[in-house]
Amino acid sequence: MDIKKDDLTGPEIIALIGEHLQDMHLTSPPESVHALDLDGLKKPEVTFWSAWEESLLLGCGALKELDPLHGEIKSMRTASQHLRKGVARELLAYIIEEAKRRGYERISLETGSMEAFAPARKLYESFGFGYCGPFADYIEDPNSAFMTKAL
Repeated sequence: MDIKKDDLTGPEIIALIGEHLQDMHLTSPPESVHALDLDGLKKPEVTFWSAWEESLLLGCGALKELDPLHGEIKSMRTASQHLRKGVARELLAYIIEEAKRRGYERISLETGSMEAFAPARKLYESFGFGYCGPFADYIEDPNSAFMTKAL
C-alpha cells in the first residue's frame, strides 16, 4: 500500500469523497454530519492522504491541525471494494505517526454513535482512543461519539 499526500483533484478521490459525504448524509441527520467536503479538505490546516495499490484507490484520511499541540482525524474512508483488508488500520497508523512527528500531544476525532459506525469506533478503540466530550467547535450531540488519544 502506498500512502501519499493528495491534492484532491483526481477523479477517483473526488468520487470517494462524494461517496463518503453521501453515506454520512444517509446515516446521520444533517445537523450531525461533520464530514468535510472537497473545499473543506483543501484548507491549509488540513493534510489529506490517499492510499493506493498501483492504480487502485484503497482509501483516504486527513489530519486537521486544531492548534500546535492538538490534531483531529478527518475523512477516514475505505473504498467499498476494499473493506476489511486493513486499509483503515494502515491509514490510521500512518496519521498517528504524522501527528507524533508534528509534535502533537493529542489527537481527537468525531464519529457517529449509531450502529453503522461501530466498526470505526472499534478500530479507534484498538489504537487506544478513549471516549471524551466535545472538543474544538463541536457541541454535545447524541448522534456523535467523540474520542481522543494522548500522544
